[in-house]
Amino acid sequence: MSKVASYLQEHILGQVSTDPAVLSSMSHDASVLEIKPEMVVFPRTTNDIRKVARFCYQLAEKGHVLPITTRGLGSDQTGAAIGKGIILSTPAHMNTIYEYEPKQKLVRVQPGVNFGALNDALRLHGVSIASMPASARYSTIGGAVANNASGMLSGKYGDTRSWVHQLEVVLSNGEVLQTGRISKRELNKRKGLQTFEGEIYRSLDNLIEDNRELIDKKINTDVRDNAGYEAIARVKNKKSGSFDLTPLFAGSQGTLGIISEMILQTDFVGIKRHVIVASFANAESARDVLDKLRDLQPALLNYYDGGLFKLAQRGGQTYKFFDEENQAVLVMSFDDLSERTRAKRIKKAAKLLEAAGGKTTSGDESKADELLAVCEVTTHLISPAGKTTTAPALFDGVYVPSERFEDFSLAVAVLAGKHNVELPLYGRILDDVYYTRPHLQLHKIGDKQKVFKLLDEYELLVHQYGGHLICEAGEGRLKSRFAYRNIDDDVLEVFEAVKKIFDPYVILNTGVKQKIDMKQLAQHVRSDYDGTDSLPYVACI
Repeated sequence: MSKVASYLQEHILGQVSTDPAVLSSMSHDASVLEIKPEMVVFPRTTNDIRKVARFCYQLAEKGHVLPITTRGLGSDQTGAAIGKGIILSTPAHMNTIYEYEPKQKLVRVQPGVNFGALNDALRLHGVSIASMPASARYSTIGGAVANNASGMLSGKYGDTRSWVHQLEVVLSNGEVLQTGRISKRELNKRKGLQTFEGEIYRSLDNLIEDNRELIDKKINTDVRDNAGYEAIARVKNKKSGSFDLTPLFAGSQGTLGIISEMILQTDFVGIKRHVIVASFANAESARDVLDKLRDLQPALLNYYDGGLFKLAQRGGQTYKFFDEENQAVLVMSFDDLSERTRAKRIKKAAKLLEAAGGKTTSGDESKADELLAVCEVTTHLISPAGKTTTAPALFDGVYVPSERFEDFSLAVAVLAGKHNVELPLYGRILDDVYYTRPHLQLHKIGDKQKVFKLLDEYELLVHQYGGHLICEAGEGRLKSRFAYRNIDDDVLEVFEAVKKIFDPYVILNTGVKQKIDMKQLAQHVRSDYDGTDSLPYVACI
């Protein structure tokens, strides 16, 4: 064990490991990248995190940078859960659900809590956090907040940031900050503090006021975009002058501070009250009816390209409502508490689907699980049958506006033909978030190079059709170069200024949410990537 690791072990309650097997297991996440850390710290308390951060900050002041990367269960698909220096792994010990407050429907938890397990516990009270992403069973709530993750119900109920009430954050110098909306008067008090926290409030408030016009015109949009620090537009209320750092930390991928505790909002959500599955012989007909179905305010409305079902058939799985003539499938769900309202919307949906040429199967809660199982068809794209073939998560969670989806889907088909890969699309219509994955053999040099060629050309297509690459989660280190290409320089300067305010010595998740040299990035691509770290995420169960 190194001197630094030994020193930290003496001063914290948790464990510090330099075991080669542990370092190897922490050197990759669900992305195609690999970076080996120097040590792994398993903190037991917020005070452990404080001590690690303060130590690294003091080292950085002397010119020695030892980066800290906060990690949950390693399901990040962008390389944001790996890094040099110290991996700070929370699930081992910081995995407590402290309390649930039923009046306000608030739950207080530590970041290492499994998201799926948290929702299971909350359902005992009849509530849940509706933004639960597809990876919830193998990811942490801390990771979901850090990525501002979204899931099957986010179109109606918002992303994870929408469910964060307050955060406890360890700053880069080891100070602890409690977030929450504060009044203009309280803001002035905080700005008067002669601490790092006070400096953050002073500097960030100045940055916002100095760039108010830029923020209003270029950053503050209705479209979800997780690239950079776009949530700076949500920090200060222009009318009241109130201030809240919570939205800025949610989605920052651990680059501004280390989340050590959180209070989350919950609510009553019931996706399975009625489910409809419709198959179409013509994909254009399916896409044409989407806007009308959206107007019915369903809880869920998903689109699946027929190519996904053909992949499933090649893998030996068939679906009774799907045949070779089908080109698209829609899955929708209604969760209205009022049976009368729900019945009206179901009837209207059935008429619209029939008029568009859709063959429908529907059912109430007794059949919901059976019908929603169709969403698992995406596993045949995510987990290819070939022994040496993998499906890296290069294009998961892009945003494309509804009015351009038809043209975008046709352009993707052309791109797939150009590179001799299959790129069947699926996605969430209510918030215009789409996915596809290429099947590659990364042990081959040509396919390894194709990773960046495909990312480059796919991002250009997304931008051409009015969308952006980063919507469902963050850009991490894998996608930052491509995501930032179409962001104006003055906006990027604001993002860089935000990072400098919170992390002046760049010790928090170094290389994430930053411009990165392509050659340097290519060095971290794993030739042995087999997809086993990217568990079979599904789109809507």
